[in-house]
Amino acid sequence: SKYKHMDQLSGVSVPSLWLDSSSLLIFTLVFLVIAACLRNRRPRNFPPGPLALPLVGNVFSLDLRNAHRAMTELAETYGKVYSLKLGSTWTVVLNGLSTMQEALLNKGDILNDRPVIPLHVDALPDFGIIFTNGHSWKEQRRFALFTLKYFGVGKRSLESSILNEFIYLSKEFANEKGKPFNPHYIINKAVSNIICSLVFGQRFDYCDEKFLKMTHLLDKGTQIEGSIWTQLYNAFPMLMKHFPGPHHTVRKTYSEILKLLKTEIDQHKKDLDPSEPRDFIDCYLNEIQKMKKDGVVDSVFHEENLVMCVFDLFGAGTETTSTTLRWALLYMAKYTEIQEKVQAEIDRVIGQSRQPSMEDRPKLPYTDAVIHELQRISNIVPLSLPHVTKREVQLEGYKIPKGVTVIPNLTSVLFDKSTWETPYTFNPGHFLNKEGKFVKQAAFIPFSLGKRACLGENLARMELFLFFTSFMQRFTFSMPPGMEPVFKPQVGVTLKPSEYEICITQREVC
Repeated sequence: SKYKHMDQLSGVSVPSLWLDSSSLLIFTLVFLVIAACLRNRRPRNFPPGPLALPLVGNVFSLDLRNAHRAMTELAETYGKVYSLKLGSTWTVVLNGLSTMQEALLNKGDILNDRPVIPLHVDALPDFGIIFTNGHSWKEQRRFALFTLKYFGVGKRSLESSILNEFIYLSKEFANEKGKPFNPHYIINKAVSNIICSLVFGQRFDYCDEKFLKMTHLLDKGTQIEGSIWTQLYNAFPMLMKHFPGPHHTVRKTYSEILKLLKTEIDQHKKDLDPSEPRDFIDCYLNEIQKMKKDGVVDSVFHEENLVMCVFDLFGAGTETTSTTLRWALLYMAKYTEIQEKVQAEIDRVIGQSRQPSMEDRPKLPYTDAVIHELQRISNIVPLSLPHVTKREVQLEGYKIPKGVTVIPNLTSVLFDKSTWETPYTFNPGHFLNKEGKFVKQAAFIPFSLGKRACLGENLARMELFLFFTSFMQRFTFSMPPGMEPVFKPQVGVTLKPSEYEICITQREVC
């Protein structure tokens, strides 16, 4: 045929062309596989870890719904410092108290930065306290700590605000008249009002529409951000941008919160009296004006940073403490004998004629031990927040290059079998000596360690003690008839209890 004749003239047969094309394709595929494998090789003297697959790394070898447990189990095989490849980036996981002390305390200056988180890049401005770095972070944290202390954190004046909020909360509890109800949102609102009093200068009525919207949006955002969808997004951002899922709603959710916060800040600007600041926002606005007056160029104090600082304080000041208190009610309903023992101690030391005070804490060793054990076993921020190396650092004999994400696995410390007698059982005895006196434990690090530890630790400790002792003084908590408490957590930014109903009855104490 004409075509056969043309092939003969060219001197190249059709099968030969096909063979050459196939060889090129096979060569290309082999090359890509080898290149991917080489990229997956750990650098010399890098922490060991499980085999990372091309392209996906170790993402699908982890149970992302229980990442903290999976990471703790991996430490038994690969040691206290090991590595994972999550998407295209290497991550080092720290396990055990001594390892975290070396990294976050002794070598904290190298590990004070936060890594770039793709979802935050897309959903939030690069300002605030929690996820910023360098000079801006240092200044925002310093200012926040000073201002919160100025408005009462760690002082008796804030005690009054917390105890006053409990009165509002107790009325809501009493209105349920012992019938089963879900305490989730009412506890959220009560705890949120404490940080609101510091940041906005006021508490909100529990029916206030703006307040309800802010707390519900925050709850929704934190739930999505801790989901498997978000973890996949952060590992494969370019791919997940094109996949449908709840991770696409985070930007809208956070945008609505920021809009509400801006409205509050605008109102503060209208009635600001520089000589009498009422709250964090007023103080920050004063600082902005001071920097302008002093002619400071490139000041890190500006309104965009203020909005994100308020966002960080509102979110962190609401989520962690309210989640811990929800776990507390569930554990008290399960372990009624412990609840009764706490109530007996409170009755003996405080009685019913007055509200608790922080001065009562040393006289309530069993109650204090129960609160600490609740924080330990609820483990609400199991992997803390990620860090990133500023420069090369050595940990446990391994060399970790600059720019590597580091995860402090708090679970490995809070459930360490060599430290806690019964790590997976609720046991207040972990914090008591033989004489029944409260004992501090070095391995109790729910707020993490170092300069990046939770800046609201003092506030949280005060809230937990005063709210919990007030709960136990006034109420008894029990499960609805025929119901058993469920301790399987919902995974979000924090480990929350699954939604539950509880019966709350007022105590009758002579």
